[in-house]
Amino acid sequence: MAHADLAVERARLEFARSCLDAMRERTEAMASRDELLAATEADVEAVRHQLRLRAATLRAHGPNLCFGRIDHDAQPGQRPDAPAPDIWYIGRRHIEDGQGDPVVVDWRAPVAVPFYRATGVDALGLAARRRFLFVGDELDDLYDEDFTDPASLTAASGVPDPLLAELRRERTGQMRDIVATIQAEQDEVIRAPLRECLVVQGGPGTGKTAVGLHRAAFILYEHRDALARSGVLVLGPNRMFLDYIAQVLPSLGESSVTQSTVADLLGLRFRIGVVDDDERTRLLGDARWAATIAAAADAAISKPADLGVRFRGRRVAVRAEEIAELVAEARARPTVRRSQREWFRRRMLHTAYDRWTGGELLGTSPDEFATAVLGDAVSRSALDRAWRSVNPVTLVRSLLTSPTALRKIGTFEAEEVGRLVRRRAREGSAELWSVAELALLDEAEAQINGETRTYGHVVVDEAQDHSPMALRMIGRRAQRGSLTILGDLAQTTGVAGATDWRSALQHLGELEATRLVELTVGYRVPKPILDYANKLLAEAAPHVTPARSARDEGNPPDIVRTDDVTTTVATTARELVAAHTTTAIIANADRHASLRAALADLGDTVAEDSIGQPLSIITPELAKGLEFDAVVVCDPAAIRARRPHGPRLLYVALTRAVQHLTVIEPDPEAASSAGA
Repeated sequence: MAHADLAVERARLEFARSCLDAMRERTEAMASRDELLAATEADVEAVRHQLRLRAATLRAHGPNLCFGRIDHDAQPGQRPDAPAPDIWYIGRRHIEDGQGDPVVVDWRAPVAVPFYRATGVDALGLAARRRFLFVGDELDDLYDEDFTDPASLTAASGVPDPLLAELRRERTGQMRDIVATIQAEQDEVIRAPLRECLVVQGGPGTGKTAVGLHRAAFILYEHRDALARSGVLVLGPNRMFLDYIAQVLPSLGESSVTQSTVADLLGLRFRIGVVDDDERTRLLGDARWAATIAAAADAAISKPADLGVRFRGRRVAVRAEEIAELVAEARARPTVRRSQREWFRRRMLHTAYDRWTGGELLGTSPDEFATAVLGDAVSRSALDRAWRSVNPVTLVRSLLTSPTALRKIGTFEAEEVGRLVRRRAREGSAELWSVAELALLDEAEAQINGETRTYGHVVVDEAQDHSPMALRMIGRRAQRGSLTILGDLAQTTGVAGATDWRSALQHLGELEATRLVELTVGYRVPKPILDYANKLLAEAAPHVTPARSARDEGNPPDIVRTDDVTTTVATTARELVAAHTTTAIIANADRHASLRAALADLGDTVAEDSIGQPLSIITPELAKGLEFDAVVVCDPAAIRARRPHGPRLLYVALTRAVQHLTVIEPDPEAASSAGA
């Protein structure tokens, strides 16, 4: 039976859409006016451009333009003839009528907080909360919570129907926003202060990624002026993951956020072509590289010795002890090596000028003296010998291709040097780099030149897998330590990844404030599947609090033992594709070719490492952060046996399913019988 107010709320939505159309028309009309109030013609074009951008954002309607409302409670002692308590409609964006009165308030506005946080224990001043349920673009039903009757609130003890309906929806291969179903513990993270490093530890399905993206949208809303130039950076673990989350922020009205992988921050400048083994990757991520690069940069400073420059045929000497004092003063300056070197050279020239003039006023100025000295090749060479110029790329290349150079620094053991050093590119060939080496290039650039693009806030997903050197690279890009760190220590699979958050934070630089919060309720993975996966935690991450599922529904995983794993995986996946929108086969990389061949024999062609189709074949590493309606885990023992983080890789694989999980493993007895 339809809700009694369904027609009224449908009419309200139509009114909101008409108001949004009117807002867009007013904005477009203003943008097309011949006269705009601006100082110059360039300013006029800038204003017109901004108005057009705003008009474009006002074109998007979508089914969830408004997804609920809150009714405030009457104040104690309020007279019967007093105005009715406030009623606010909550939606994706602010919508107002022709008089400027709000028709829908933005979900990020302070007045919307009770929509997400009110409970039967603390109603936050609400008398009622109403949620809208949509089928396609049509408002299909209403879900009411009456805070004046706490006993009636299912939300106080369970999951509201709208959230369950959202969780049961089939996946499409792209993450959806959760703006209509944000839960209280998630909302507190989303609205956290800008000026802190917030670490969000959460198990599978707790919504870490969605929370991080909604936090980015909230920060841009709350601090738009402050972030207008610096912007927000979202870092994901790989490009497939970025494709998966690509539509979330635009759906929230934010299309200017930079989304990247850590490697792609430098990927346009350096060609990736070196593949590291696990041990070299671990060593390249070691925090000792910061001191190694610093020591190599300091090696450009020669042992102080008497130095002479020439001016108008006269040699002007600077004593070794004077040079030593200037070097010490330069190195004490809180700036990068290039600036220290420039200061040193200026002071050297000033000292030489004073020596030449003898303290008397002469017709030659210090600038004329410096120009003449630097124009003399012999003098310039003497200054360069005292403190050589350092190129960051050349420095890192030398350390990575010369065992002598790396051993001379002394921060790595002889065996480690042997693992780290690789061949230099042949003469005339472009230098190729590995992904882990990029962090060293960034470190050298930061220490020597100090030229790093920074952002007002940085969101880092799957942060547990980043090495100390990668974390240093990330921390440099966050102004005033404003970061949101998202991760799960139970899913650390990077060979140089984090084992605890306290240690990891030390590599992010100077942080004004840090805070750790845990998301413990899983909304994505059904309880029977999560309980099955959580059995691995005793081995994979005994120090991590297991997530508990809010979804009691669902079936436990299907465990299939077979003497032909490949064929069984292929046929099972085909059956699941017929019943679900998205299905994934998760298997070690060495299985992929045979799985694709088996599917081809059955008439299916499947692209590898892609999720924009009904059936995908991916590795456990790439599966991290993704979700599918159905998942087939191929040969879990083989995944578990991988070193050093096999149990965690298997934990990742087992927690990607939203509806159904099948685990297919070899049957040793069947295989033995077949062999006999």
